[in-house]
Amino acid sequence: MSPLRYLLAAAVLFAFVLDESSSQAQLTPDFYNTTCPNASNIILGVLQNAFNSDIRITASLIRLHFHDCFVNGCDGSILLDNVANDTSIDSEKFSMANNNSARGFEVVDAMKTALESACPGIVSCADILAIASEQSVNLSGGPSWTVPLGRRDGRTANRSLADQNLPTPFQTLDLLKGRFRNVGLNDNTDLVALSGAHTFGRAQCQFFSQRLFNFNGTGNPDPTLNATLLAQLQQLCPQGGNGSVLTNLDLSTPDGFDNDYFSNLQANNGLLQSDQELFSTSGADTIPIVNNFSSNETAFFESFAVSMIRMGNLSLLTGTQGEIRSNCRRVNANNLSTISSSDGGLVSSI
Repeated sequence: MSPLRYLLAAAVLFAFVLDESSSQAQLTPDFYNTTCPNASNIILGVLQNAFNSDIRITASLIRLHFHDCFVNGCDGSILLDNVANDTSIDSEKFSMANNNSARGFEVVDAMKTALESACPGIVSCADILAIASEQSVNLSGGPSWTVPLGRRDGRTANRSLADQNLPTPFQTLDLLKGRFRNVGLNDNTDLVALSGAHTFGRAQCQFFSQRLFNFNGTGNPDPTLNATLLAQLQQLCPQGGNGSVLTNLDLSTPDGFDNDYFSNLQANNGLLQSDQELFSTSGADTIPIVNNFSSNETAFFESFAVSMIRMGNLSLLTGTQGEIRSNCRRVNANNLSTISSSDGGLVSSI
């Protein structure tokens, strides 16, 4: 076993011990070994095919998992479409953080279709997101970790809770910390490690343009934004311009999963305010974590694996709770009565 793989294995073991009293103990990496032994390979096959034509898909899928877990836990609720005459489903796809931004739903659909063909009614949509997230990171050059499995799918979606719980690109560090604490994650290492997922993917002008011309109503740009990057972004995203224009979250290696994100923050090259706040907030306890991850990629990879496992075990449905959806967009009782919803996937961030 390589030193890095050994460290990640130790990190996974640490996460299991750390969360022993929570729902973590109800999950197991070999959950599908008997009922659907090829589940991970089936998901990976669909992912690799999508990746060949859309290099952004890996970042998009991990974002879906993140946005799912922050709203009523990791139950696949972000995947649900609105349903006629069913007020229990208020699609999270239309929340401020997801509308015309979250993407990759059609790839999840393809994964689910392939799994239903091989082993119908076995693999949950929530587990698909967890597995695909780990595979997406590894496929992009990042770490691999053992994914605990056994989540079941929820039967509700909550747009207002998504607006309330999901971190936004415009928040100060204090607000970001509050969002992480509210769902049961820690507000330092988990926050910094999971923010490191912005080491790949894209973002729309609308999510950072407030930094370019009139930051916090000052009439001036955000002073923490590198002057060279500022000039480039002002050309890309002029005042009154198209807010859907995309640019890279990571200036140096936009499609690779590495620790360059943290070096960018040290150079004031964080694209989103919520990213730069981790390093530029005076006296913040996140600054030494950024510095450590910038100088030690192994430390980042190890912490990222632990934090992903912690996040993937928020407020789980297990056992006989919830259901195993046959279609990730619909609860099983509503397979014939859905309302078409935005796929959010054509003009999007990440």
